[in-house]
Amino acid sequence: MSSAHRFDRGHTDDLLTFLAASPSPYHAVANTAERLEKAGFRQVAETDPWDAAGGGKFVIRGGAIVAWYVPDGATAATPFRIVGAHTDSPNLRVKPLPDTGSHGWRQVAVEVYGGTLLNTWLDRDLGLSGRITLRDGSSRLVNVDRPLLRVPQLAIHLDRSVNEGLKLDKQRHMTPIWGLGPVDEGGLIRFVAEETGTSAGEILGWDLMVHSVEPPAYLGRDRELVAGPRMDNLLSVHAGTAALAAAVTGEQLPFIPVLAAFDHEENGSQSDTGAEGPLLGSVLERSVYARGGSYEDRARAFAGTVCLSSDTGHAVHPNYPERHEPGHLPLPNGGPLLKTNVNQRYATEGTGRAVFTAACERAGVPFQHFVSNNSVACGTTIGPITAARHGIATVDIGVALLSMHSARELCGADDPHLLASVLTAFLEG
Repeated sequence: MSSAHRFDRGHTDDLLTFLAASPSPYHAVANTAERLEKAGFRQVAETDPWDAAGGGKFVIRGGAIVAWYVPDGATAATPFRIVGAHTDSPNLRVKPLPDTGSHGWRQVAVEVYGGTLLNTWLDRDLGLSGRITLRDGSSRLVNVDRPLLRVPQLAIHLDRSVNEGLKLDKQRHMTPIWGLGPVDEGGLIRFVAEETGTSAGEILGWDLMVHSVEPPAYLGRDRELVAGPRMDNLLSVHAGTAALAAAVTGEQLPFIPVLAAFDHEENGSQSDTGAEGPLLGSVLERSVYARGGSYEDRARAFAGTVCLSSDTGHAVHPNYPERHEPGHLPLPNGGPLLKTNVNQRYATEGTGRAVFTAACERAGVPFQHFVSNNSVACGTTIGPITAARHGIATVDIGVALLSMHSARELCGADDPHLLASVLTAFLEG
């Protein structure tokens, strides 16, 4: 696609803002909730009884959010249209006893989260983000968005063979430094307490991680690319949020549109906030029952439901074309990917392809096919999990990236808006 073929860059500008403001899953959820509230949605608690009132609602559980809109005329058996995504990204996460160091350096003990490209975290200015839990049970967000930590690489003079193959030990080589002096027991949490305006004695728990403080940006001669952190998969969370807000302002909806953004996809989705947990099923069932529905209504609603599992996929890499399936070579700005794997690493089948194709046609958006090279193991998504756990027809889609799971990824600048347009058409039915 030529640089002259430009779509709505206002959407991509807003994506950059969203990425920068969402260094952790908890921030992504908070920012999504804020956007939904501006669109007229209201938060409901899982511990409260739910009523039959229509309109937009959302539930937050940790790093996950599920939002849905009950249109006028919806019955207890009205099917759902779901956009599924995830809020987490591979990174380095702070251990329970974080203060460590040696040889006069103060360091922070971290654990590798997900399948991250370790070398992309080397020699990069890192901030600290996440959440703390206080003595009264409340939580506060943490975002120290300035150069605070760094994982220093060994100089080439001390490893002359490094360019022949860098091998990093996750335990020994990935511990960031953040100062000089002896190990300061309790130092990190005292620092966090100061940054959040609380006292260290009030902090009883934390879920903290590091993030690159370099902001997302347009890239290239014609600014036709975007480089930034956490696009896998906040790009889909952002697009799904925009699509849901747009869909509910349109004409009468034949379905109940849903956004489900889960945590912990990058390590298998097995948690109470992950796609393999009960969250989505619980929300959908309670919505049916709150509208006076029976188990029969629930079964009918689920049978007519379709989920688009929106995650990122691989653009063809110009330096490694042999790693890709030669008949399927997607490029940035070519439109969303339809991801297929006959071994069910992706959930796409022919009927789902028809639904996605119809949404693309309605939106006037081109799409591309992604299939893994037979000699390269295929990744997976929340798609097969959602299909198997809930018996819901599911289609795997996404946006083409380079440098997936890097601390900084790359996509086409037009693709985020193209994806949001297709998701809007899908939710509108």
